[in-house]
Amino acid sequence: MSSKNIMKFIMNSSLHITNINRSLRNAKSEVLADFIQSDLLGIMVVTNKMALQLDLQIIKHYVRNTDNINSLYMEVP
Repeated sequence: MSSKNIMKFIMNSSLHITNINRSLRNAKSEVLADFIQSDLLGIMVVTNKMALQLDLQIIKHYVRNTDNINSLYMEVP
């Protein structure tokens, strides 16, 4: 993720946490996002439990579909 995308995402991190948790609850997941942290390579979403593949897909889908993120500059491990 580019540094511009990281800054845009982090500026609204509390809103993103709320929306990610709503998506996870809608999928009947027991995992909740606690906070979002930026680093040199991108962002890190910290959860309360070990996330399953489905949980990671939900988070990935949310981040990719965020309006202010240019997904052309985004890499997902």
